[in-house]
Amino acid sequence: GVTRLLLTRIPFFKEIIVSSFSCDSCSWSNTEIQSAGRIQEQGVRYTLAVTSRQDMNREVVKTDCASARIPELDFEIPAFTQKGVLTTIEGMIDRAVAGLEQDQPTRRARDEEMARKIEEFIGKLRQLKEVNSPFTFILDDPSGNSFVENPHAPQRDEALVVAHYRRSPQQAAMLGLEGEEVDAKAPDTAEDLRNEVLQFNTNCPECNAPASTNMKLVQIPHFKEVIIMATNCDSCGHRTNEVKSGGAIEPKGTRITLRITDPSDMTRDILKSETCSVEIPELEFELGMGALGGKFTTLEGLLKDIRDLVERNPFTLGDSSVPSRTGKLQEFIGKLQEVKGKTEAHFIMDDPAGNSYLQNVYAPEEDPELTVQRYERTFEQNEELGLNDMRTEGYEPERTLGR
Repeated sequence: GVTRLLLTRIPFFKEIIVSSFSCDSCSWSNTEIQSAGRIQEQGVRYTLAVTSRQDMNREVVKTDCASARIPELDFEIPAFTQKGVLTTIEGMIDRAVAGLEQDQPTRRARDEEMARKIEEFIGKLRQLKEVNSPFTFILDDPSGNSFVENPHAPQRDEALVVAHYRRSPQQAAMLGLEGEEVDAKAPDTAEDLRNEVLQFNTNCPECNAPASTNMKLVQIPHFKEVIIMATNCDSCGHRTNEVKSGGAIEPKGTRITLRITDPSDMTRDILKSETCSVEIPELEFELGMGALGGKFTTLEGLLKDIRDLVERNPFTLGDSSVPSRTGKLQEFIGKLQEVKGKTEAHFIMDDPAGNSYLQNVYAPEEDPELTVQRYERTFEQNEELGLNDMRTEGYEPERTLGR
């Protein structure tokens, strides 16, 4: 047979390798995809409540290292047992059924009872395709490169829950990642670190050529210190910047609400951390935590990044889009353009870690259009931030009574 390889770049999923095999003798063919980009900083878990036949048509990108589960049937497709694939929920079930049926003739000859049980289980899987009763589909990918479609984009999907998490040492070892050695030499004083631009070598995320990353500690007035990181590649011209919080996680979460009433509001400085979600109620739009990464920009710049994220997503306005959905997204982009000072709207930033910031132009006086609310985090929010398993007090070994 003949195997064809194509290296292509999907903006939403970085680079992928599409491979296709075909045999002229028996007409058998097979296609698969592999991620050619870097592994994401966090793993991702998609939990979908399947309640209708339309949910079975949702597009799914499953990488080699992703596992898929259906708790109602106690069914799981472990990691590295299937090649990466671009398919649908129904296609995932069909593929599982085909894999179980492959060795059924051999099982019937060797163990009739085992073959009968597997045949019953295959029947249950086929019943799922009819969606006679709701079930849950969970896609867990430690590399962060898998995806489950949201057909209601850019609005929030109530049936789909996306959770980002830190990889465990076992998952990092499974992906072939090793912890980098940390330089034990610390700067002499904190003041020297603030005045110095640190530079270290890395690889370009686009062309993988050697590049340099600059890091600078910056003090934001009336807020806290942040770390700005910028990468420039001389080979392909790629430039990127990212913002990390320079402080610890705050005791309480922060919810910042700005009522946009004037075009001058577009020039307000914004610090959006990786854990911050963005919401515009008038557009029924919500951007989950982890999207766009950490950014230090203006309100206008953040709205432009949101627009670019929607336009570059191949599942919304690309080759995989549906005409009816394309019209809705074009309408949303038009409304987003009108928000830039032409119409009043509310801009809400919700950061459970409390490390996001929106400029108060009346500082140190109160801003009548800006509301900052502090709240207690829920158990689920602490779980996503890794705080439930973190002990900062009382972790020392208890002393014996004799001492």
